[in-house]
Amino acid sequence: LADVPIRAVNPQTGTASQLRLGDIAQIKRGYVDPPATKVRHQGKEVLALGVSMAKGGDIIAMGKALNAAFKTIERELPAGIQLEQIQDQPRAVTTSVGEFVHVLIEAVVIVLAVSFISLGLHTRPLRIDIWPGLVVGITIPLVLAITFTTMFYWGVGLHKISLGSLIIALGLLVDDAIIAVEMMVRKLEEGYDKMHAATFAYDVTAMPMLTGTLITAVGFLPIGLAKSVTGEYTFAIFAVTAASLVISWGVSVYFVPYLGALLLKSKPSADGEVHELFDTPFYNRFRGLVRWCVTHRWATIGITLLVFALGIFGMTRVQQQFFPDSSRPEVLVDLWLPEGSTIQETEALAKRFEARMMKEEGIATVTTWIGSGVPRFYLPLDQIFPSTNVTQSILLPKGLAEREALRTRLPALLAEEFPEARGRVKLLPNGPPVPYPVQFRVTGADPKIVRDWADKAKDILRANPNMRGVNDNWNENVKMLRLNVDQDKARALGITSQGLAQSARTLLSGTVIGQYREADKLVDIVLRQPADERAVITDIGDAYLPTSTGRAIPMTQIAKVEFDWEPGVMWREGRLYAVTVQGDVAEGLQGATVTKEVWPKLDELQKQMPTGYSIQIAGAVEESSKGQGSIGAGVPVALFIMLTLLMLQLQSFSRAALAFLTGFFGIAGVSFALLVLNRPFGFVALLGVIALFGMIIRNSVILIDQIEQDRARGVPDWLAVVDSAVRRFRPIVLTAAAAVLAMIPLSRSVFWGPMAVAIMGGLIVATALTLLALPAMYAALFRVERPDRPSQL
Repeated sequence: LADVPIRAVNPQTGTASQLRLGDIAQIKRGYVDPPATKVRHQGKEVLALGVSMAKGGDIIAMGKALNAAFKTIERELPAGIQLEQIQDQPRAVTTSVGEFVHVLIEAVVIVLAVSFISLGLHTRPLRIDIWPGLVVGITIPLVLAITFTTMFYWGVGLHKISLGSLIIALGLLVDDAIIAVEMMVRKLEEGYDKMHAATFAYDVTAMPMLTGTLITAVGFLPIGLAKSVTGEYTFAIFAVTAASLVISWGVSVYFVPYLGALLLKSKPSADGEVHELFDTPFYNRFRGLVRWCVTHRWATIGITLLVFALGIFGMTRVQQQFFPDSSRPEVLVDLWLPEGSTIQETEALAKRFEARMMKEEGIATVTTWIGSGVPRFYLPLDQIFPSTNVTQSILLPKGLAEREALRTRLPALLAEEFPEARGRVKLLPNGPPVPYPVQFRVTGADPKIVRDWADKAKDILRANPNMRGVNDNWNENVKMLRLNVDQDKARALGITSQGLAQSARTLLSGTVIGQYREADKLVDIVLRQPADERAVITDIGDAYLPTSTGRAIPMTQIAKVEFDWEPGVMWREGRLYAVTVQGDVAEGLQGATVTKEVWPKLDELQKQMPTGYSIQIAGAVEESSKGQGSIGAGVPVALFIMLTLLMLQLQSFSRAALAFLTGFFGIAGVSFALLVLNRPFGFVALLGVIALFGMIIRNSVILIDQIEQDRARGVPDWLAVVDSAVRRFRPIVLTAAAAVLAMIPLSRSVFWGPMAVAIMGGLIVATALTLLALPAMYAALFRVERPDRPSQL
C-alpha cells in the first residue's frame, strides 16, 4: 500500500504531481487500537475460543469429540503456542448428573426400605416379610424405565430439572403400589385367598387412586402452562412428574395385583373365617383419638383453623427468594472504574488484580475479560455489555470450601487493595438471570430530573444496614466533546454535518475508508492522525476541513468546540428514561427481604416526585412476580380440573368441596419447616407447595371414598367415619412416609432443598390433619351424630 501512486493537485496553480501514499502517510498493520476487548489467563494475554452445542445436541458427546480434536490440534501447534481449556461444560454436566443420579439411588433405597419395613414388619413374633416390599420394589424400576422411555420420545433430556423431578416423583409413584399392596396384605391377613385379595384391591382402590393420581398430576399443571422464561426453565417438572404418576397408576392397578398374587403368601385363619385386623392396642388408641376428634368436632375444626392461621402468619416470617445461587465452584469478580476510563487503565487494573489472585491459596486458575463481561458459558449468567471501564474475572477455586472462603474474604480485599474500582463478588446463579438481588427503577421524561431522584433513592438504600455496594446502571457522568456547528456557514462552504463528523473521527480515533481482501478475510483500512496528535483533544479546533472550493479552513470557523458532562450510559424503558438503582444484600439475607425493608421509604420518596415520574420495584422481586404470575395464570385451569375430577369421583358437591379444602392443611407444615431449617421460600418452593396441594387432596379423596363405601354397605354413619380413618391410617401414613423420606436426599440440594423441605413439612402436618380433622369436618358437614348405643361406637 505504501507504493500506491496518488495524484496531488495544487489548488492555487492547478498543477498536478505524482506521489506515493507512503510519502504522506505511515502505513502499518496491527490489531485494532485501542482494543475493544482483551482476554488474559494465568497472567498471559490469550485468544479465547468458544464452542456452542448445536440445537438438540448431546453435550457429553460434544465434550468427548472436543477432547479428541483438542489433542489433534495440540500436536500441530507451533512451539510456544499452547491450547488450554478454561471452561468445561460437558464435565460440569457430567458431574451434576452424576450427583443427581447418586441422590436418586439414595431416594430409591430409602423408599425400598420404607416399603419393606412398613409392609412386612410383624411384631408377634418380630420379623420382616420381604414379599410385600419386593412387590413394591419391582414396580420402581419398571415405572422408571417406562418414564425414561416417555422422556425420550418427548425430547426431555437428563438434566438438573428432569432428574430433580424424578426424585420428587419417586416418593409419589410408589404411593399407588403401596396402597394396592397394603390392601392385598390386609385382606390376606384377614383370611382372603390371593385371588379375592387381588380383585378386592382392584375393585376398591383403582378408581379412587386414579382420581388421586390425576389430581396430584394436575397439581403440577400450572408449571406446564406457564408462559414465561421461568416456566420454560421448569417445564420438565410437570412433564416428568405427570408422566411418572400416570404410569405408576397403570402399573399399580394392572401389574401389582398380578405380581402380588404370585409372590404374596396366603395367611388363612385357623377357623376359616374372615377377621378384622384393627382390634389391636395401637389401632384401639388411634380409634379413641379419632372418636374424640369427631365427638368434639367444633373444637377440632377450631384447632385446625388456628393451625392454618399460624401457618399463614409463619409464611410472613419466611424469607422470600427467586432462585438460589448454583453449587458450581466458579467465583465471578466484577471491577468497574469510573465511566469514561480508557481500556488501558482497565487493563492495568486487571493485571494487578490477576497478579494478586494468583498469589491466593485455593485458586486453581484466573481468567479475565477486559472491556466486557465473560461470554455466556453458563445459561443463567447475567452478561455485562462491552465497556472500556469494566473487567470481569472467573476465579476457579479448588473446591466448594475454598469457594466459600474466597467469597467471604474477597469483598474486604477489594475495598482495601483496589479502592479506585467498584468491586463485586458473586457466584453463578440458578434460574433466569437477574443482575442484582435488590433493584428499583426510577423513570421519567427528563434525564436530569430522573438522575436527581435516583441519587436520592441511592441515599435511602445506602442508609439501610443490610445493603451492600449500592450503585446505578447509568454510572458516573463523563466529559463530552461537543461541536456546535453554524449550519448556515457550513452550507455556504459546502460542508455537511456528516463530513464534519467523519473529519472529527479521523482526527480523534480514525475512520474506516475501505477494506483489504486477504484470502477469505477482509481487513479494515483505517485513516487517522498520528498518535501524538490524537492525544491532544484541544487541538481539534485547529484542524482544517476541505470545502467545496478546494480550500481548507480551520474547524473553528464553522463550529464551536465545547466540553460538557453527560451520562456515559443512558437506559430507556417504555419510551421513558430509566435509572436502575441496585445493590447486593448482607450475608444470610434475601433480596426480597431487604426490598421489603426499604420500599416504604422509597414509596414516601415517590410521593414527592413530579407527575410522570415514578419508582418501581425491579430485580429479583420483579422477575419472581413475573414467574409467579405465569404460574398463577394456570392455577384456575388446574383448580377447575381438580374440582371436576372430585365431582366425578365423589358424586357430591359437598364432598368435593370438603376434599378440596383439605388441600390447605399443609400450609402450617410448610412455614414451620422453612422457619426451623432457615430455608427461603423461593420460586422452586412455590412449585412444591402447588404440587403439595394435589398430594393432600389425593389422600382426602381416598379417605372420603372409604367412608362412602362403608355407608353404602350399610355401616352406621358414625362407625363409617371413625373406622374409615382407622382402616386408611396405614396406607395414608405409608405413602406420606415414602414421599417425605424420599425427599431427604433432595433436601441437601441448594436448588431443590427449599422445595423438598416445604413438601416434607407440609405433608407431615397435612397427613395428621387428614386423619384427625377430616373425619371431624365430615361429621360436622353431614351432621353425623354420636350413637347412644355403645355397640355402635
